[in-house]
Amino acid sequence: MRFDDTNPEKENEEFVQSIKDSVHWLGFDWGDHIYFASDYFEKFFEFALALIENNFAYVDSQSFEDIKSNRGTLKEGGINSIFRERSIKENIDLFKKMKNSEFSDGDHVLRAKIDMNSPNLNMRDPVLYRIRHVNHHRQGSKWCIYPMYDFAHPLSDAIENITHSICTLEFEDHRPLYDWVVKKVAECGFFNISKLPNQYEFSRLNVSNVFLSKRKLGGLISNKYVNGWDDPRMPTIAGAKKRGYTAAGFINFCEAIGVTKSDAKIDYSFLEECMREDLNLKCLRRIAVLKPLKLIIENVEPDYFETCFAPNHPKKPELGQREINFRKELYIDHKDFQENPVPGFFRLQPGGRVRLRYAYVIECTGYEKNTAGNIVAIKANIFKDSKSGTSGSNSYKVKGNIHWISIKDSCSVQLNLYDSIFEDYTPGQNVNKLITQENIPQTFNEQSHVQLNSIVEVSILNAKVGEKFQFERHGYFILDKILKNQTRVFNRTVSLKDNWKKG
Repeated sequence: MRFDDTNPEKENEEFVQSIKDSVHWLGFDWGDHIYFASDYFEKFFEFALALIENNFAYVDSQSFEDIKSNRGTLKEGGINSIFRERSIKENIDLFKKMKNSEFSDGDHVLRAKIDMNSPNLNMRDPVLYRIRHVNHHRQGSKWCIYPMYDFAHPLSDAIENITHSICTLEFEDHRPLYDWVVKKVAECGFFNISKLPNQYEFSRLNVSNVFLSKRKLGGLISNKYVNGWDDPRMPTIAGAKKRGYTAAGFINFCEAIGVTKSDAKIDYSFLEECMREDLNLKCLRRIAVLKPLKLIIENVEPDYFETCFAPNHPKKPELGQREINFRKELYIDHKDFQENPVPGFFRLQPGGRVRLRYAYVIECTGYEKNTAGNIVAIKANIFKDSKSGTSGSNSYKVKGNIHWISIKDSCSVQLNLYDSIFEDYTPGQNVNKLITQENIPQTFNEQSHVQLNSIVEVSILNAKVGEKFQFERHGYFILDKILKNQTRVFNRTVSLKDNWKKG
């Protein structure tokens, strides 16, 4: 693993450590093979001097604006710098003075001497070195000249005996420069010209509704739309970990989509489906009531108690069952009752019957409202010969099947539900191009993070931070943290169904 840390203004130890942690989390290890381009700064300087000595490079003293304007366009060639024919001796002297901090930022640059009329703009005497009086996160103040990426990257490959340098398609136009750099340095006597590295380009991983611009993502953070680089909505490994995504899910996703030269876009729902497939195999099941509504069983005594059983994983009987206590007062989800049911609603309604999962069939006998007119409690009777797993249960044919938790055996938790960061999502759109720093306020989805105070069966108190569960009907969740008041905070990784295809 190599860090191309050639720009001192954009590199720091935080990013280095974050990348290391992310690679480890994905299941890979570099062993002793960790490298930094900055370790080669002495060699790069030596290579640059050799290019000057062989008339392959020169020091240009034009301003940045003049260099840019004289570069030309796609239709017109560039203009040679007035400093292009400086003597080799003068170029060497100037370049050494650049290194020795005798000039200010922008006074001079080192450029390759190639062809200002090349149809490829990258070959029009590209800049190889620039002056930056900025401390480097590893080199400190030792250097005040820094190599450009297009110079340092191919030479790092050559130093490390890389054979195949893999990159994305936007670097295809840079390949001639890559080849020029390693070839010319080899001609100066530093590498075996028959064993030089080669660059190969493939399309980048484009996922719909995701943009990876560090500047734009940084804007979301600085403007407090999200809570940092590890916010579960962020397209970062740190954010994915906090959301509960798995390394295996990412690897399965990448293996499934493969590598291609075509500029394809993968719908985000496919990534989520890969996560579901992995989590489905690994996660124990638990019952959660997202928005609790009291259910009172009228035809049992106040101290009624009975044990029901639920499988820890329906496809893995070896994981056993857990006990769920059935009592007079329960919680159900408020979405599972409608006073005036819409057509096709098969859950609980006045006079209607449903099955309480793992327990009994019930019939609604009434409900209570508060002074504001909101329903605060449901009343029902159980059919005592309808218990799940008994012979009598088969005689009750009901379409609805809802979850429940005994009030006495419940645990209050905080649930974080996540959605798309942007409201104008349409499958296949290139959000990276659509979203700008200026229109983020208009496109930001205020419902991208919803926090609920919910109820989960009490067995969740035994869970450890980082443990993942399927909350039946609601999706896969990870225990993110335990607050000082012992409240468990869960982040939803992904729902049980695809929420992205909305039309």
